[in-house]
Amino acid sequence: MAGTKTTTADTDGADEATPRPRDGLFIRVYFGDGRHLGPGMIELLEAIRTERSILSAARRLGMSYRRAWLLVDEIGRSFRQKVVETHPGRRGHGTDLTPFGERLIALYREVERSSTAASRAAVDELRAALAPLEAGEPAER
Repeated sequence: MAGTKTTTADTDGADEATPRPRDGLFIRVYFGDGRHLGPGMIELLEAIRTERSILSAARRLGMSYRRAWLLVDEIGRSFRQKVVETHPGRRGHGTDLTPFGERLIALYREVERSSTAASRAAVDELRAALAPLEAGEPAER
């Protein structure tokens, strides 16, 4: 990979522009039929909750509006219940999460927490076995 992948959760709170490498697990839930739910989708839903707008959420995450809309559509088609409620014609604050959208975030974050807790000792052992980085060597190769 060229460069270090970061998300808004990967930035230093004091300086949002200073990314830091990811640390820990990367959880993507596959449902066995080609559908999945991953951290980018959840992060987008969380940004929509905060911004109350797909466009503003996309900007906040540094993605195009089209990409954000396609992800929202994919998430919406994956579940029986609505995840977001859009309000066409409303200038700003045109999208809200449904109660199921909130539940989806909570369930995913619980999967993350429990997976992290269950694998902590093994991940710590893997981290301890890492070779030291050479001066100037990028963290990702």
